[in-house]
Amino acid sequence: MKNFILSVLCFTTVLVYSQQGAISETTVTSSIQRKSELAQTSSVKNLPFKNIGPSIMSGRVVDFAVNPNNPIEFYVGYASGGVWYTNNNGTSFTPIMDNSPTQNVGCVAVNWQDGTIWVGTGEVNASRSSYAGIGLLKSEDKGKTWQIMGLTDSHHISSILINPSNPDEVVVGAVGHLYSTNEQRGVFKSTDGGKTWNKTLFINNETGIIEISVNPKNFNTMYATAWDKDRKAWNFEGSGPGSGVYKSTDAGSTWTKISTENSGLPIGKGMGRMGTAVVDDNTVYLIVDNQFHRAEEEKKEDSEMLTKDDFKTMDVATFLALDDKKLNQFLKMNGFQEKYRSENVKQMIRVGTVKPEDVAKYLENANSALFNTPVIGAEVYKSTDGGKTWHKTHDRFLDDLYYSYGYYFGKIHVDPSNANKIYIYGVPILKSSDGGKTFTSIDADNVHVDHHALWINPKMPGHLINGNDGGVNITYDDGKTWIKNNSPAVGQFYAVNVDHEKNYNVYGGLQDNGVWVGPSDYEANAGWLQNGKYPYHFLFGGDGMQVEIDNRNSNIVYTGFQFGNYYRLNRNGGEPVYIQPKHELGDSPYRFNWQTPILLSSHNQDILYLGGNKLMRSMNQGEDWTAISEDLTNGGKPGNVAFGTLTTISESPFQFGLLYTGSDDGLLHLSKDAGGQWAKISNNLPAGYWISRVIASSHKKERVYVTLNGYRQDDFTPLVFVSENYGVTWKDIRSNLPESPVNVIKEDPENEDLLYLGTDNGAYVSFNRGENWEVFSKELPNVAVHDLVIQPEAKDLVLGTHGRSIYVADINLLQKLNKSTMNEVVLSEIDSINFSPRWGSKWSTWGEIYEPKMKIQFYSPQSGKAVISIKSQEGKVLHQFTIEATEGINVVEYNFSISEKGIKVFKKSDIKIKEADNGIFYLPKGAYKLNILLNGKEATTDLKII
Repeated sequence: MKNFILSVLCFTTVLVYSQQGAISETTVTSSIQRKSELAQTSSVKNLPFKNIGPSIMSGRVVDFAVNPNNPIEFYVGYASGGVWYTNNNGTSFTPIMDNSPTQNVGCVAVNWQDGTIWVGTGEVNASRSSYAGIGLLKSEDKGKTWQIMGLTDSHHISSILINPSNPDEVVVGAVGHLYSTNEQRGVFKSTDGGKTWNKTLFINNETGIIEISVNPKNFNTMYATAWDKDRKAWNFEGSGPGSGVYKSTDAGSTWTKISTENSGLPIGKGMGRMGTAVVDDNTVYLIVDNQFHRAEEEKKEDSEMLTKDDFKTMDVATFLALDDKKLNQFLKMNGFQEKYRSENVKQMIRVGTVKPEDVAKYLENANSALFNTPVIGAEVYKSTDGGKTWHKTHDRFLDDLYYSYGYYFGKIHVDPSNANKIYIYGVPILKSSDGGKTFTSIDADNVHVDHHALWINPKMPGHLINGNDGGVNITYDDGKTWIKNNSPAVGQFYAVNVDHEKNYNVYGGLQDNGVWVGPSDYEANAGWLQNGKYPYHFLFGGDGMQVEIDNRNSNIVYTGFQFGNYYRLNRNGGEPVYIQPKHELGDSPYRFNWQTPILLSSHNQDILYLGGNKLMRSMNQGEDWTAISEDLTNGGKPGNVAFGTLTTISESPFQFGLLYTGSDDGLLHLSKDAGGQWAKISNNLPAGYWISRVIASSHKKERVYVTLNGYRQDDFTPLVFVSENYGVTWKDIRSNLPESPVNVIKEDPENEDLLYLGTDNGAYVSFNRGENWEVFSKELPNVAVHDLVIQPEAKDLVLGTHGRSIYVADINLLQKLNKSTMNEVVLSEIDSINFSPRWGSKWSTWGEIYEPKMKIQFYSPQSGKAVISIKSQEGKVLHQFTIEATEGINVVEYNFSISEKGIKVFKKSDIKIKEADNGIFYLPKGAYKLNILLNGKEATTDLKII
């Protein structure tokens, strides 16, 4: 299927109309076209990438499309991992979007009568990595080819409804841009299979449609829920007056707002995300994230426990009179540094160094408002008159369902065979058998939290397929027991790193799935289910973040979870040591980014850097910290998301203390004296962009690379720069890159001119330090690459993708290419091959014949016939074959066979060879030469069989 990746992208001109007039095409289609053209001409288009997993922890599921007549056949949409197909009840899956221009999915719909697949691209959950899509995709051949069917500026599509009686009639819900306003949002309808679209519902330019549900017995009756939200990098308003519920009785052609003042539903600014479930023409359920504040409850008297709020209005005399035991209990439970205990803090209060309110201030950060706001939260409503009036089904609050992030959830389902059986989910998944009066949890130990999709078998009550942040689960007993179906490698990595062991390991932190480590030569195999040992090992929980490994002892690992909660681990045993730097009492708390950067100094592996809003340094493996800078950001902004934080750190390998930092608000700083003085060096860079990576060159002391990322402004311009003078001046090296925000840049450790780049839609290489870029595509889908690292001894490029786990490519050949060699044929070195007498034989009576293979990689400056020869040390040809070589990297398989001519050469020598069971003579142990001749140019390397 992946052979189609360069050839099947069909770009159709789609005429789109709305009530406001024509919706103009954006740069989306032209950018896709440019990347496709780059892929076809790229000199590295044949360089293979290998997926090394992992899969066991999976990634975020957003939707299902299940065959109602054969529920072991279904499609799964992953937020940033594409769509996967199974016809054996999830025992195995096949990706069907690898040849499409994106892997970002919002919803999936299938016309099961003819197999046509629709995908609404762009995840709708509004998380920190909910990537924008490219509109609607349609496949009429089960995913072999895809057409873009318009709505390219909608970014995030929530719902696709296909009329079962007329598949040309399609209704679509579009959420619109995540971080900015736009017009292409609302409800769209097509009556010609997606060739043209009419916008039938539009609220305003910041309110989109988060879900459309249909009466299963009457396609004409639909309910659309509108969601008014405002997301910024520093603040997220998850509700607004534009939110509401709309009803259509003519299959989405016209709509009437039914969440009115007398409807019984909450209305206005506090209305958050909503979802509906339709039973019939009369009965419909609704779940809403109600962001209105709860009525203030009487404070519970608790003389035994102090709270943070107690200190906000406390005077000095009251503080000094506090019971020491009670105060110490509060200080210890809330993570105050050891030096802050009752006696010390009272003395500081007594002399006026700090005030009582500073004790509360010590615990407050940018996320306090997000996590401590007492909102009503999730509520379930029911209507029995077709949405005219509604009543809340339950008396009590549905606590511990959405917590503080209802924007991440918002769906409700009703069992088609029982109108009183409903399911809701957020962090847990709950069911009710009494129409929503009471609920019980159906979570299980092998079911991940954070649920986003559910399918209920209309013909078999209790058969559910559930999708969550940890993949797919199936139950046949209504949640008593679950099966886990996680064979796809769809991990959402934030960061990756490697150690320097001989057979090196790969480490990485994932979205909501912790931190893992596994072997770089991992190949997916179900054998671990038999021996009980999965090759990847779990290191830490939460949202897994950056990983640093001590290069003197790879058992010492630094990692942790979001907002700077880092630990030092010893994999040989011992408890994790918490190492987050703490501010001083009386100072403002440090601000830590969701992905807080850490860095072990290459000059001394006891020295660790960590970036909050200041740069912190520890000289003793995180035991003690010193802030070696003032605030290196613009100071933060009012909001409920940490902002004004450092995002990237780099130290020059040429000089200890030659340091660079970058921030989320666009500031780049340099210190040449280990933090003694700092200079801002971002004045000549585009202002206000998230600095995704700064890299001090390992080839030239004055050189530094930086990438900026506009994802959080819905700006997809690639921003890549280099400076040859410590950031005094900058050169733009984005060159021919297609539109896509850039996450990471790295230098090759051996080849000064070789650069690698990861964007939100793929990976690139430059052989001339950014003068132009070549795209990787072989076995690598169009997926977000969050991080990359080069393992120098193995000469491997390791990509950490946010949606398709980890990929590895051999870059031995790339490292040999530069301006002087790229006019010649260049042959990659070949590792020694272990000989086996079983080549060409069966390992057992019932097994397959084992046929060895090796891959020959070579670079050709032009296309032509390449003659590949395997020769003896004396130059006698033992095997020879010809291939059609393409310009750039070529990869050829060779099976160690000997030609008739080669057999005669061996028969004349004292070396014995024998025919294998498959009739092939194989090379015996020995030293050989591998030669390539192409258009008069040739290259030779050693081939050793040991």
